[in-house]
Amino acid sequence: MAQQKTILRALAGETLPTPPIWMMRQAGRYLPEYRATRAQAGDFLKLCYNPELAAEVTLQPIRRYGFDASILFADILLLPQALGADLWFVTGEGPRLSTIQTQADFDKLTSASDVHETLSPIYETVKILSRELPKETTLIGFAGAPWTVATYMIAGRGTPDQGPAHALKDENPELFQQVIDVLVDGTIEYLSMQIQAGAEVIKLFDSWAGSLKGADFDRYALAPTKRIIAALKAKHPDTPIIAFPRGAGERYIGFAEATGADCVAFDDSVTAEWAAANMQSAGCVQGNLASSHMVTGGDALVSETQRIVKALSNGPHIFNLGHGITPDADPENVQLMIDTVRSC
Repeated sequence: MAQQKTILRALAGETLPTPPIWMMRQAGRYLPEYRATRAQAGDFLKLCYNPELAAEVTLQPIRRYGFDASILFADILLLPQALGADLWFVTGEGPRLSTIQTQADFDKLTSASDVHETLSPIYETVKILSRELPKETTLIGFAGAPWTVATYMIAGRGTPDQGPAHALKDENPELFQQVIDVLVDGTIEYLSMQIQAGAEVIKLFDSWAGSLKGADFDRYALAPTKRIIAALKAKHPDTPIIAFPRGAGERYIGFAEATGADCVAFDDSVTAEWAAANMQSAGCVQGNLASSHMVTGGDALVSETQRIVKALSNGPHIFNLGHGITPDADPENVQLMIDTVRSC
C-alpha cells in the first residue's frame, strides 16, 4: 500500500495525471475545529506537547478535505527548547525565546543527543498518526532548518530582516557556527526519531533562507541541509526528504542536486513555469499557489490553480501553497482549490 501513495510516487520521480496535494499549515487557525481543540488544550505549547490533541488537530484537515498527505502538528521552536532554550508564546505576537548572543549563552545549551526526553511527546503523536491516518494518506514529519531556527534563537523572536542573526554571523562567526552545528546535530536526532516513530516523508523548512546571499547561502542554508539529509539518508535510505529554502530565487536551481533532497518546495515569488524550466528536471517539485488566494477565492483562485497544474504537468509535482495558509483564509476556498486540482 505504501508504494501506492501518490505523494511517495511523486517523490520517487513519477509524473502523475493528477498531482497529489497537501497544504502547509493545513492544521491551523483558519479551521473552527482547530480553534476549539486549541482552547481545550489551554495554550499553543500545551497543544504541541499533548499527543492526543496534537494528533487530533493533525487529523482534522484530513477528515474535512481528504488531502493526500498529513503533516505532523508541532512547531520548529520545540527543538531549541529541547536544547535548553526558554520558549514561550505571547498571544497575538508569537514566540519568544531566551537569546544566544555570547559564548556563555551558548554554553547553557545541552547536547544534541539529550533532546529526546523533551521531544518524546512529539514522537508519540507520530505513532498515533501512523495508526489512525487513512491508509492512502502519507505522514510527513518536519523540522526547521538550522539557519531559520538560529534566527529565532539569536534574536529571541521573529524579526523582519533576521538582522540579529546576520550581525552575529558577521561579528562572531565562530559562535554562530557553533549554533548552526548544534542545530544540525539536534535536527538529525529529532528527525531520525520521527522516522522511527512512523513518519514516511520529512520536510525541512528554511523559511528565512532568502535573506542569505552568495557564500552565506552556501554556508548556512545549503551546507547544513546537505549534512542533515546525508545523515538521515545513511540511517533511513528509503525516506524521501523535501527541502524548502523559501525565497531562494535563482538559488533554487541546483538545490536538490547539491543537498540530496528528493524534492524542493518553492514559494510564489517565482512562477510555476520558471520552476518547470529550471527545477523540475532534477526531480519532484512542490508548490506554489499564493496563500492570498485562500482568502480571496473566486475565479482567480481557479485560474491560477489550473495554470500551476498545467505548467508542472510534464514532471513530478506535489501541489501546495507557496507558503503556509493564513488564519484569515476561508475554509471553502481550500475546498475549491482541491476540487480544481483534482478536476484538471
